[in-house]
Amino acid sequence: MKLILGSASPRRLELLAQANITPHSINPANIDESPRRRELPLEYCRRMALEKASSLSIKKGEIILTADTTVSVGRRILGKPIDVNEAEEFLTLLSGRRHKVITAITGRNTTDVKVISVVSQVKFKRLSINEMNRYLKSKEWEGKAGGYAIQGLGSEFIPWISGSYSGIVGLPLSQTISLLKSLGWKQ
Repeated sequence: MKLILGSASPRRLELLAQANITPHSINPANIDESPRRRELPLEYCRRMALEKASSLSIKKGEIILTADTTVSVGRRILGKPIDVNEAEEFLTLLSGRRHKVITAITGRNTTDVKVISVVSQVKFKRLSINEMNRYLKSKEWEGKAGGYAIQGLGSEFIPWISGSYSGIVGLPLSQTISLLKSLGWKQ
């Protein structure tokens, strides 16, 4: 089986490499990622992963792997900030609080589609103005759900997690490997 990664995320590619998995090809999905009115974060994340997989063509002998990572505070979905002001708004909201990071993965072959979601809890310390400004100036927040990266400079803000570290980064490896194997993939 050939693995097609339906994501342009360098983090997902790096995580797969940690598990000694090299996709045959990378074919990012291009879909509208706007949340629906009153859509809950878990529902949204699962829908995104499924829509990404469904939007890609597949051939016999291929498995498509797509994922979506969403940060949520209560019912509020914190996507990728559109600018530094929104990144600051997200960091202010996360400061001193727990939040959820949801990563949904979809595996699809020509006969089956499976969606798994992994929900992790993350605690942010209370951020000082200096810490927040330094982080915003780093631009690490760009392209990151919730406006931070646990695997980078943002790690200093996080004293505690419960769940899947790799899921928070963007691809829960244990669950991903199990999903791929259930679709006929062999490492």
